[in-house]
Amino acid sequence: MSSSSIQHSRDRRALGVGGAWAMAVGGMIGGGIFSTLGVVISVAGEWAWLSFLIGGVVALASGHSYSALTRQLDRPGGSYAYLRAMNWNRAARYVAWLLIFGYTLTVAVYAVTFGAYAAHAMGQDGMVARLAGVTAIFILMGVNLLGASEASALEQFAVWGKLAILFGLAAIGLWHWAPDKLILDPGQPVGWHGALVGTGVVFMAYEGFQLLSYDYDEMRHPARTIALAMPLAIVVTCFAYIFVAVGAGMLAGGPAIVQQEEVALALAGQEAMGAFGFYAVTVAAVFSASSAINATVFATARLAETAAKDGELPQLFARRDKRNVPWAGTLLISAVAAVLVMVGGIEGLVEGGSLVFLLIFSLVNTLAILRKAGTRWVAGVGLAGSLSAAVMLVLYLIGVV
Repeated sequence: MSSSSIQHSRDRRALGVGGAWAMAVGGMIGGGIFSTLGVVISVAGEWAWLSFLIGGVVALASGHSYSALTRQLDRPGGSYAYLRAMNWNRAARYVAWLLIFGYTLTVAVYAVTFGAYAAHAMGQDGMVARLAGVTAIFILMGVNLLGASEASALEQFAVWGKLAILFGLAAIGLWHWAPDKLILDPGQPVGWHGALVGTGVVFMAYEGFQLLSYDYDEMRHPARTIALAMPLAIVVTCFAYIFVAVGAGMLAGGPAIVQQEEVALALAGQEAMGAFGFYAVTVAAVFSASSAINATVFATARLAETAAKDGELPQLFARRDKRNVPWAGTLLISAVAAVLVMVGGIEGLVEGGSLVFLLIFSLVNTLAILRKAGTRWVAGVGLAGSLSAAVMLVLYLIGVV
């Protein structure tokens, strides 16, 4: 193949703003609102929408730091690469392990979501749901070991489909305006401060946009693309979460959503459009979760491979099989996630994932300030917001708030 043909092939594969935007939105919504709506309403009650708004502001500021740092370095790698560029290699090693743990938690959350919606559609729950989630992990692990990856065109189609279902569901709920249904217990109203706790509890719903920093070399005009796609994806996702938190809550009612938190949106879909709404939301949730499992395992195994090649992780993670796949990371992440699905509940997994990414985002905002990347006060907002949310989450977990 000639050099011009190779360049043409690369150009065709390069991500433009639309493709990068779709990947970021898909990464956040992949398991986000389907997994976390019931959890945040159980904590924040009628203020759940404010939890998502505050989380969106923190994510937007953090996204500014990720974008600015990546453009400053002009190469992919995310927080691990930022630390390596500053010669903070020991810190980079710890962050690599923390990221692997955080992404493994998110794979488990996506698998629980997959299992819950799939089993509920079949009239099952409990062990059937857990086994369905574990089965999804191992099937998609096999897909990764075969060397398959997702096409950006398919991802764009899937993202628009999910957004259409979510905004349609929210619009029906808002049309049947009933704010009283958002209240969990009229005798014990949740104060607005519950939104601060809710932000910390469900922040992992915004995890995913930072994966664009790993795909920097795959972008067309990368500096411009990441600068546009990342904030646009966060803003759209934030609006989707707010509208769904209010609209779905008005359809199904806060108490019912909390009672069936693992399949909360399917319940709202049924209230909105009967059986069609139930199955439309279920298909969207199952497809989103499976796509997110596949993409997260794929990306995390390659993060582990990069760190291993740098000498920061065991060399086993750097080995590839005959299909050119980093098999050790793929197997480890999938196996640990499967165990977490069997032993962990959705609340614990979501809270654990949220804490990990709040800490990571705090670090990235700090690095942006130190390296004078982007606008300092914006990074300051991201740092203050992520640290505050992390503190609120810890206080909630130990029973202080």
